[in-house]
Amino acid sequence: MQNIPSSPFRGERRGGLLIMSIIHYPISTLLAFTLMTSAMTLTSCGPKSAASRAEEALPQAPDYADAGQWHAIDRGASADIFYVISTETGDYPLPDGTACHYADTYADSLRQPMLAEMEGVDELLSGSLNFYSPYYRQCSLQSFASDSLAAQRLPLPLSDVRRAFAHYMSHQNQGRPFILAGFSQGALLAEQLLADMADSTFSRLVAAYLIGISITPETLADNNRLRPAQRADDTGVTICYNSVRDTACALWPRSAVAINPVNWRTDSVSATYATEPTPLLPIDRQHKDTLTVRLDTVTNLLLVSGYSATDYVLPLIGRDGNYHSREIWLYRQQLRQNIELRADAYLRQRQSHRQPAQ
Repeated sequence: MQNIPSSPFRGERRGGLLIMSIIHYPISTLLAFTLMTSAMTLTSCGPKSAASRAEEALPQAPDYADAGQWHAIDRGASADIFYVISTETGDYPLPDGTACHYADTYADSLRQPMLAEMEGVDELLSGSLNFYSPYYRQCSLQSFASDSLAAQRLPLPLSDVRRAFAHYMSHQNQGRPFILAGFSQGALLAEQLLADMADSTFSRLVAAYLIGISITPETLADNNRLRPAQRADDTGVTICYNSVRDTACALWPRSAVAINPVNWRTDSVSATYATEPTPLLPIDRQHKDTLTVRLDTVTNLLLVSGYSATDYVLPLIGRDGNYHSREIWLYRQQLRQNIELRADAYLRQRQSHRQPAQ
């Protein structure tokens, strides 16, 4: 299992407490770090024996027939986004003093940062599309301290996300085409949803945006649902990328799937654009950075130059020069436009197939 880092979103820390940035700034100005205070103050628990894992206290399983276990926005659109959030939870103490490694989707203090990410991504990316995002018992930031620990803990969140997706397909989708999207831990789980898809479901997939993970050659070979995007408007494809200052900053050496989200090319032709560097300040208080983004075709990493922000490094597992926490923020405009473009392309294709022969 790859060591997939957490990707916290919105929030700021004051007096040792997390204060959601939605209180201070409009959602549209922010998509940044959110991390539960406990993730920074509790000591990570190491791997446990099989017996102790079996006795581990687990939060209540989400009931996806309960609307409270979703952030769902029905805009009456012809297509949906199904989004799986990234890691917004750290280890936290149970009443008996032991640490819990999974989010409790019924606890307000743990739901708040998850909702913040859902709202932030919806605001930045959805446009007029419908948006569905489930709460799930995601594993904590500390779970990604090692590959073995992540492999031990990811099956529980995967089981929740599988149930959520099945409920969405049966009760919410209503036969519409959909975009599957996930970031970091959420992208890893969405990758498995893609592998699980029946033909009838996959036929309605506009595209899968698996952002901030590495897809190995073995995974690409084994998963016939993974079809790397080649241009801006192909459908039924997977979009994946990872941004770094240089290849030495990578959290993993390479990915078998990558595309430049600025020019939507898979070669080394660079693209330049201007954007606000940080989601931690209001837009009107920032000077724009002019970024040049080039896909390194050996590693399939995005090489980004011209970036001025210094507030992007993740706690515990981050690395200077690795822009994992900004993978949505930096390309938010391009992603939103591309989601709309691919959805329109899919709908046009479907309409043309339904036209009677002349």
